Amino acid sequence: MTTPPWDDLPADVHTAVHAEFGEIAVGGPAPYDLRHAAVSLWLNAGVHAPEATAERAGHGVDAMLRVYAKCIDGQREVANQRTMEVLAG
Repeated sequence: MTTPPWDDLPADVHTAVHAEFGEIAVGGPAPYDLRHAAVSLWLNAGVHAPEATAERAGHGVDAMLRVYAKCIDGQREVANQRTMEVLAG
């Protein structure tokens, strides 16, 4: 049996996710909805590790980028700003 990819997340992340989603009522969000929310959160938060994010979500990188492209739109501005900060020293 393999270990789920989310098992390697830090304990504080597990705690925060459980606090937010731990007591899901009957008829609440489906696991797919929670996965979608988590991936969207990671990408919108600026997590720049597509392979790790895709693996945790159970996607290939190509599928993740296709499905979640809207979450990384606009990050070019952030990347440009960070590059300019590094170049400025």
